Amino acid sequence: MLRFMPVGDSMTIGSAGEHTWRYRLWQHLCTAYGGPFTLVGPREALHDPVTDAPTSYAYADPGFPRAHLAGWGEGWHHMAPLIGEAVRSCRADVLLVSLGLIDLGFYTNAEQTAENVRAFVAEARAARPRVRMAVMPVVRNIRVEADPAFAGQVAHFNELLAKTLADLDAPGSPLLLVPPPAAYDFHTDTYDGTHPNESGEHRIAGAFAEAMWREWDLGGPYGTA
Repeated sequence: MLRFMPVGDSMTIGSAGEHTWRYRLWQHLCTAYGGPFTLVGPREALHDPVTDAPTSYAYADPGFPRAHLAGWGEGWHHMAPLIGEAVRSCRADVLLVSLGLIDLGFYTNAEQTAENVRAFVAEARAARPRVRMAVMPVVRNIRVEADPAFAGQVAHFNELLAKTLADLDAPGSPLLLVPPPAAYDFHTDTYDGTHPNESGEHRIAGAFAEAMWREWDLGGPYGTA
């Protein structure tokens, strides 16, 4: 069985009552992937806006395999120390990673964030040498439009991310840079300038799906289920 682990920040964990892009990708793989698979991770909860904590299990579809490694306000800075044990304990085969916005906004600059990417990859491979990783660059949000300095850091990090993944790519443990979601617009694909609404969830899921299909022949073309 192929085991996918979504790794991300608030855009990945989602809030109470949301489907999340994790769900949209799972729906897609249920029809496009020809073998058994599941989603894995040490966490299952959604973020609860009332308690401001990951305490909700109010998924829009209770039948969804909800395991993940994502957290509201967490980034590469937080996940690099956690990923080894998560990969080891959950026996993850493919990591679906969407991180960086929080790092650049609050914790590290572009260069420091790229170093945390290297640490993340090293820890994941130490736990499971043949693990594959599909990594999405930081997508534009409302702060990028309002803060030119932050926008510059996002653009610089995305360049460094591409170079880092190319440098660390290996035949036995491939690293895939996922092209940003086609036509993604935070004005229409989010509900608050950052967090994806239904169309945004589909665009992010579609970006992962199309990249894995084209580069790894895994799954198929994305269709909105």
